Amino acid sequence: MSITIRQEEERDSARVEALTREAFWNLYRPGCDEHYLVHMMRGHPDVINELNHVAEIDGVLVGSIIYTKSHVMNEKNEMIETVTFGPLCVHPDHQRVGIGTRLIEHTKNLVMQRNFPAIIILGDPHNYCKHGFRNGKDLRISTMDGKHPLGLLVLELQKGVFDNHDWRFEESKVYAIDEDKAIAYDQSLPYKQKGTAYSQELFSMLIRSFVE
Repeated sequence: MSITIRQEEERDSARVEALTREAFWNLYRPGCDEHYLVHMMRGHPDVINELNHVAEIDGVLVGSIIYTKSHVMNEKNEMIETVTFGPLCVHPDHQRVGIGTRLIEHTKNLVMQRNFPAIIILGDPHNYCKHGFRNGKDLRISTMDGKHPLGLLVLELQKGVFDNHDWRFEESKVYAIDEDKAIAYDQSLPYKQKGTAYSQELFSMLIRSFVE
């Protein structure tokens, strides 16, 4: 099996949306809205197109990672620009063979070349700590309301950049999607059966968990 990682192109847009829908369907909730998020990201000024990449196997698109601008602000109102990725997805038929890892590692090197000091995401620690991500509290980084969610994860690319200050993380507003519009958008696509899964209960626990 030969996996190719390359920068996403305009011709990939529809396929990336379809892939995202397949990857997230019934994972965190009945149905999903991540494909609508990808749809809304197209042309948004916070999206960093040069960092967006896809994975292919024999010409078939099986993975995708999308990056946006983000930042942290300290108690002196000093700002550091960071980047955030998400959605990161791999087609269910090709998961757990290293495709997600390849996408993260390849694009992480591009982020470093652009001198961003950190990648900050909201995600499941089980998926990302193996890549060097740490909880935000360990680096004194909270959400804008001063909380430390279990899923606020930071990959420090320039060691010590956050030392001696308290920081608050703000992601792009593109992630604040309208749920009613997401439902309407999904209804315009080919029908998929919504259902429940144990992963939805795990996700419900994760998003209500905070580090003390």
